[in-house]
Amino acid sequence: MANKAYQKIYTELTAITKATVALKASGVSNDELALVDGRLSQVVRIKGETITLQVFSGTEGIPTNACVTFLGEAPSLKVSEELSGRFFDAYGHPIDGGPEIEGREVEIGGPSVNPYKRRQPSELIPTGIAGIDLNNTIVSGQKIPFFADPDQPYNQVMADVALRADVDKIILGGMGLSNDDYLFFRHEFESAGALDKIISFVNTTENPPVERLLVPDMALTAAEYFAVEKNEKVLVLLTDMTLYADALSIVSNRMDQIPSKDSMPGSLYSDLAKIYEKAVQLPSGGSITIIAVTTLNDGDITHAIPDNTGYITEGQLFLRADSDSGKVIIDPFRSLSRLKQLVQGKKTREDHSQVMNAGVRLYADAQNAKTKLENGFDLSDYDHRCLAYAKEYATRLLSIDVNIKIDEMLDTAWELFAKHFSPAETGIKQALIDKYGQWR
Repeated sequence: MANKAYQKIYTELTAITKATVALKASGVSNDELALVDGRLSQVVRIKGETITLQVFSGTEGIPTNACVTFLGEAPSLKVSEELSGRFFDAYGHPIDGGPEIEGREVEIGGPSVNPYKRRQPSELIPTGIAGIDLNNTIVSGQKIPFFADPDQPYNQVMADVALRADVDKIILGGMGLSNDDYLFFRHEFESAGALDKIISFVNTTENPPVERLLVPDMALTAAEYFAVEKNEKVLVLLTDMTLYADALSIVSNRMDQIPSKDSMPGSLYSDLAKIYEKAVQLPSGGSITIIAVTTLNDGDITHAIPDNTGYITEGQLFLRADSDSGKVIIDPFRSLSRLKQLVQGKKTREDHSQVMNAGVRLYADAQNAKTKLENGFDLSDYDHRCLAYAKEYATRLLSIDVNIKIDEMLDTAWELFAKHFSPAETGIKQALIDKYGQWR
């Protein structure tokens, strides 16, 4: 903390809302921390001499003559190798019973990497989930959201990705997690013996919602330390960005800002972009890749949060329940990785893109056959084969509980093609059929 001699202290508030207080003050900077009646707060607006502070734990019980002490510094995190394997709260304090971290103090929420120092992403990040690796391959330095309904097991998927991803460090930023979710992540990481490469920053439903606003910056400050200074491949998992945006809304509404679409602040795009643009592939080999859950309200993809997210990120992964297989799958029609062509066939087997395209096209033909069936039309032999294929394809390749290597995914797809279709019906080049096909 700043030296007491330089801290500015005031004792008169001019306004109090549920999340913010205002007062007249001078010599204060944006994002500076303060104590309001002993509660940690942060400067969110400066208008002339009127300073607005968001109070992380809420303003209930704060009197108008409360003591306000400006601390002369922005939120920070101590960075070192000691972060590995630890669980922290939104302020970077340990919540796992372990000691405080010793390290260099770094201000959180700094600018993203200079575009001049960025390299085009070209490294594959395998997750073991075929619906991702086969159809929507993720590349290091990519930013991509998981769109999911609130009842989907997205935290299970995030834990699976954390345990399977071939990276040096995984950093989890949990916002608005239930206590059960927090304990689930902790148990999964500990029982897998993977704690040494996982760092977690957690805000639970028992903590004040406004604290969520610190979590992504804490996670990304840790990520930048390992990617920039240690040249490591870092995967940042953020869940749930909808609850993060809701916290933004709480603060902006309490500041009497005019809300934009869906009651979200007008700054939502830049607030989200500030987080997602931290994804980077560095010339040194270090990288930050971001996968972030955005839960949907009644499946509404046009809501301001997923809508703005789609403009910033490089695709999306869409979770849905599949009635035919009874599995939760990565929807091949609504999911998209805009960078997959940078690694498919280059860092993976030569038949990857052709197998992917054939698999999805035949699955689409099955959906057409299903529509014909529902409308009472007769089905052809090809339709029946498509339907049988689709059920196996969803179970063995699209389901989130599939955990296999990419070559095995490709071989599985070839097996399904040979079982249900002729070589010509796949539309795959003959040279690849001759080399990898399983028709006998």
